[in-house]
Formats: sequence, structure tokens, C-alpha cells
Amino acid sequence: MKSGGRLLDPVVTTLAPAVWGSTYLVTTELLPAGRPLLAAAVRALPAGLILVGIGRVLPRGVWWWRAFVLGTLNIGAFFYFLFVAAYRLPGGVAALIMSFQPMIVLILAALLLGDRIRFVHVVACVVGATGVALLVIRPTAALDLVGVAAALAGAACMAAGIVFTKRWKRPAGVSLLQFTGWQLTTGGLVLLPVTVLAEGLPGELDGPNIAGFIYLVVLGSLVGYSVWFRGIERLSALAVSFLAFASPIVATVLGYFFLDQVLTGVQVIGALIIIGSVVFANLSAAPSGERGKPVEKSRETAYR
Repeated sequence: MKSGGRLLDPVVTTLAPAVWGSTYLVTTELLPAGRPLLAAAVRALPAGLILVGIGRVLPRGVWWWRAFVLGTLNIGAFFYFLFVAAYRLPGGVAALIMSFQPMIVLILAALLLGDRIRFVHVVACVVGATGVALLVIRPTAALDLVGVAAALAGAACMAAGIVFTKRWKRPAGVSLLQFTGWQLTTGGLVLLPVTVLAEGLPGELDGPNIAGFIYLVVLGSLVGYSVWFRGIERLSALAVSFLAFASPIVATVLGYFFLDQVLTGVQVIGALIIIGSVVFANLSAAPSGERGKPVEKSRETAYR
């Protein structure tokens, strides 16, 4: 990878978790209360259908079930657990639990991609989680067992989604937007019947509700996931997982500006520690699962 791309790709990929860091603010301030399934389904399905409609390319062969698996891990199940955690936990607690995701990626990448677990990467995972703890945890933070379980499940889904996306790769002849559309659509379709049965549809939506949903669809899904899957293609699985740490930093900054939350010196130190762990992970992590095979050839074989 050229030095310019080595620097640019992590920066571009960070835009996705940076946008997702606003999910906590949008969820609590704009979306209908107590409807995590509705929030997840509306965020995923419209964006997916838009991309599929524009691309006009459907999965073939093994990619029907692969798209379903990836859509469930990256979108359907992950969105649901994310919104449950956001509703039931303070944003800081949810972010801290989700920070275990790079460690899960480290283990899965070793099992499924053949990556070697290095001591420096384990240290980076621990240091990153410590930085998140300093950034987001408050003495008054309350724990809710359902929220904690949802956050852990969300971290596991995100980690598995990164690794399987890296393992299977995007098939040849399919654009990044089409590939993103498959996953958003299948993830949304997984959520839709569960949403209708468990929560039903709201009687009405006010202006802030609509604005919140549009924000999540356009920036959170259309833009965010296109950038995210681009990063998974170009960076190692571990490096991508560390970039998700941008989310709690953005959530904290937004809380300071919009929710009158206090920003302390300890939080600033935590943010600096997070940034350091992200930079270190991206500089030290080699591309995952690369064995010298031509990428386009392996994609073409998988798609057929």
C-alpha cells in the first residue's frame, strides 16, 4: 500500500464511526421513545432499498446466504443490540462495553483469517478500552443487565461482521455501493417482521422523529456503511475495529456541546489514549488474511 493510501484510508474510514457516535444523541433526543426495533429497521431498510434500486444487481449463488449472514451481523442484529443498549444504558457505559470489540476481532481474525495474535495488539486493545473508560464512565453510571447484554452482543456482531466481510470479500463486478445495499436490505428485512410483531408501527411521527430517521438513513447508513465497507477492504480487520473508537469520542464531544455535559481533564486524557491506541494499531497491523492471491481472482471465484 502506498504511504498516501496508508494514511488516507484510516482517515476516511473513521468518518463512519464518527457519524455513528451521534447515534446516542439522535436516539435520545429525536427518535420515538422505547422503540429500538423500529429505529433499527427504519435506519437499515430504506437505505438498502435505495442502493439496490440504483445498482440493480442482486446476489447470485452463495452470495444469497452470505449477504444474509453479513446483513444480519453488520446491520440487522447489530442495529438492534446497539439501539437497545442506547435506550437502556448511559451512552458512556454502552460505549465502554462496545470497546471490547477489537479483542473479539483479534481472536476471530486469528481463527478465520490466519492472523497472528501479537502481544502488542493485545496491549493496544487493553489500552484502547482503558481510554474509553476514562472518557465516558461517570461515578453515577447505572448498569442495566439487559443493556449490558445487548452491548456485548452488539460488540460480538460487529466483530464477526468485520471478520467475515474481510474473509469473503466483495465479489468481482459488484460495486461497493451495491455490496452495501445488499447488506442494508437483508439486515432491514431481518428486522422488519420482528419490529411489526414486537413493537408495531407508531400512530404518528412528529417533525423531530422524522428528522432523526432521515439523519440515520442518509448519514448513518448510506454514507456511513459505504465508507465502513471500503475501509474493511483496504485495512486489516484489527485496524478497522480500532477505528470504531472514534464513536465514543464524538459522542462525548456532542454531549458537551448539546447536552451541557462537563468535559474533564480525565476525559481529555482518555481521548488522547484512544487516539494513540488507534494510531498504533493501524501502524502495526498488517493486512488481514493476505496470502499473495490476486484479490480480483478470488472475488470472481467466490461470486460464481
